[in-house]
Amino acid sequence: MAAAAWAGTRRGGKAAASTAFSPPLSSGEGMHGRDLPSGPSKPFPVAAVDDILKDVLGNYLREQPYEPARCREMVKDIAEVIKARVKDLMIPRYKIVVETHIGQLNEQSMQIGSRCLWDPVCDTFSSYVFKNTSLFALANVYAVYFE
Repeated sequence: MAAAAWAGTRRGGKAAASTAFSPPLSSGEGMHGRDLPSGPSKPFPVAAVDDILKDVLGNYLREQPYEPARCREMVKDIAEVIKARVKDLMIPRYKIVVETHIGQLNEQSMQIGSRCLWDPVCDTFSSYVFKNTSLFALANVYAVYFE
């Protein structure tokens, strides 16, 4: 990639451009010649986050009957606990987004989808579905690498 440096405007109103070009930057090399990180130094620990999701949902909901008002409050608490436990893993440079759903099990079906823009090389997610006799819960953790 080459960049032209503009010299400015002459008195006659015509712009003059310098033809001096800087050499192309090598991959990962910044403007000051320093190498920039091209991605995470270690992969996001999806298996550890899966274990957190199983543990939190199981502990909170194992014996819990479906009660709309109670579940409305629990879904917020569960999301906060999951987020705190994932942040305790001290994974640098990842933004963590936690999304949880709780619904009644009553012989119906439901599809839940989510969309976002991300880098498939660096960004990832973890998901877990919990069911007991009266409710289901879905928890998603999205890990988006922040460069």
